[in-house]
Amino acid sequence: MEQGHHDNLVEELSTEAPDLYKNFIRIDRGLFNEIGERVTPYIEKKLTYWRKSIKPGLRVAITLRFLAMGDSYKSLQYSFWVAHNTISYIIPETCRGIVAAFEDEELQVPQTPEAWQEVARVFEEWWNFPHVIGAIYGKHIKLRNPPRGGMHYFNYKKFYSMTRLAEMLLQEGANLPQPEALQGQPNGSHVDYLLVGDDAFPLRNYLMKPYTKRGLTRRNGFATTGEVGHAGWWRTPSGF
Repeated sequence: MEQGHHDNLVEELSTEAPDLYKNFIRIDRGLFNEIGERVTPYIEKKLTYWRKSIKPGLRVAITLRFLAMGDSYKSLQYSFWVAHNTISYIIPETCRGIVAAFEDEELQVPQTPEAWQEVARVFEEWWNFPHVIGAIYGKHIKLRNPPRGGMHYFNYKKFYSMTRLAEMLLQEGANLPQPEALQGQPNGSHVDYLLVGDDAFPLRNYLMKPYTKRGLTRRNGFATTGEVGHAGWWRTPSGF
């Protein structure tokens, strides 16, 4: 394990090249240390006469690398010098530890229209974009299809992953606020509260996406670089 990435490459990057460290682990060293400290009570193993325990920091590094890149367990074993069958236990256990350590403050999904409106208020304050309850990106964590799962968990990237948020939105179970007129336009059309995503996502009432660039010109609504705020660049079923 001392020959693996965690005790060599990762440590060197953290002191010599912080940007590359963040690119490799996907978070900076300060946040990594905080996660390690808070998750340690859930994942630390006792040292015994029979085996040397794997340190919490290494467990967290393996898990974050897996979540960031989707590497196979066998690929990770060569990177971190930890057997792939051991990694198969480390990653689920560490994920459970992260959820247990952070769920009360970081992983709470709004449950009421008022809570969603507060999210939209902050988003508009930061980005000057009204009625947005979040931005999504197509990062999926692979999983085995559950028994009798059929195609229920099969995503557009051609593998299985969890899609609970999509289910809630499609079934109108997310408890979003009702459509309202935009601030400053009390007599205007009512606009849905929605997510924003890139062109990989399907167009939905709850999802705004950009027009595809294929075949578009400036004349029919294409915004060039630096003109992302062009009114014709985004589309929703309602045309907003």
